Amino acid sequence: MKKIIFFIPMIMFLCFNQIFAQRVLTLDDSKQLALQNNAKSKNSKLEIEAAHQIRKSALTNYFPSVSAGGLVWSAQNNIMEVETQSGAMGFLKNGTVGFINVVQPVFAGGRIINGNKLASLGEEVSEYKDKLAQYEILLKTEEQYWQIVSLEEKQKTIDKYNELLNRLLAQVQDAFNSGLVMKNDVLKVKLKLGEVLLNKSKLENGRKLAAMAFCQYIGVPYDSALILKDELKIYEIPQSYFVDKDEALKKRTEYRLLEKSVEAEKLQTSMKLGEYLPQAGIGVSGLYLKFDEANERTLGMVFGTVSVPISGWWGGSHELQERSIKEEITENNFKSNSELLVLQIEKAWQDLTDAYKQYLLSDESKAQAEENFKVNDDSYKNGLTTISDLLEAQALLQQTQDQLTDSKANYIVKETTYLQVTGR
Repeated sequence: MKKIIFFIPMIMFLCFNQIFAQRVLTLDDSKQLALQNNAKSKNSKLEIEAAHQIRKSALTNYFPSVSAGGLVWSAQNNIMEVETQSGAMGFLKNGTVGFINVVQPVFAGGRIINGNKLASLGEEVSEYKDKLAQYEILLKTEEQYWQIVSLEEKQKTIDKYNELLNRLLAQVQDAFNSGLVMKNDVLKVKLKLGEVLLNKSKLENGRKLAAMAFCQYIGVPYDSALILKDELKIYEIPQSYFVDKDEALKKRTEYRLLEKSVEAEKLQTSMKLGEYLPQAGIGVSGLYLKFDEANERTLGMVFGTVSVPISGWWGGSHELQERSIKEEITENNFKSNSELLVLQIEKAWQDLTDAYKQYLLSDESKAQAEENFKVNDDSYKNGLTTISDLLEAQALLQQTQDQLTDSKANYIVKETTYLQVTGR
């Protein structure tokens, strides 16, 4: 007896330890984990950092460029010779030349300014793309989350169905033993029970695979005892989310990306034009000279440079025409894709309203199936209907309950999709 008393606390401790070891996740927890751990999210953050470095690099073009170099030689013969009255004199057999130049660009055809604008634009674009990546990750996380919850709800439904069939089998078996029913009735219940057990096994395997995929997506180790806390509940009707599609368009990240693509194309044209404009700069230079046996010399100078690409205009005029065509193509794409975004918003609204209608129909069908089962159950107990009718009523009830579960999950996902495509 003392041994039994000793083991009871240990068993309770192990049970509590198992409970507390389980991972419990809400939908919000799952979304945060996905944003932190998903590879696509990590890569989009790296793209932002890369664009940030490009912008910093472009900024350096505003500052002077510094270059240095030198040359040391020793020739077999004098490089230069001069005839004098006293004979030939040779120079530059040995020499050392060193220089350092500092050049400040004054005008570069607008390429420095536009290059910096383009780099800043690239940084903005990478941030918008990061938002799109986040939207995709959040939606995918929600879809997988509700898929697991739906499977768990179906498992509960099939467990109840299994209990009903086991009770019915016991009743039918007793009735058969008493000679009140045929053996065929017992076989029908057993057949249905076998079918339910098979479906239950499929559901368990499906739930396991879905949980493994979900854990991989949000970046956590798979836990067979994973608990998802949120329940399938519908709180709002579609009308509470409705917004005008043209107003919603301006809030969409995709629309802003389209605007940036037009802006980028215009900056590219300005950059190309800058290649055919005069370039000007000012600078200072220092020289170190040492030739043959002469003394060392150092020189300093201030200079200005102007470069005019005259011959380049021939080919440049065609390149600028090409840029103009590309600008027009981008404008056309902006208009076309904006219209597609509006259509996507409209489709998302239709999907949301259709999903809500399906939910209402499924809820009504379940209520009718419950009433149908009650009538058939009472009729069977009173000997007014057959076992086949009762089994059919039970199967119909399970089917409508599963359909209601699917319709709830579908509506919740469509709700999130509509909020996303309307910029919320």
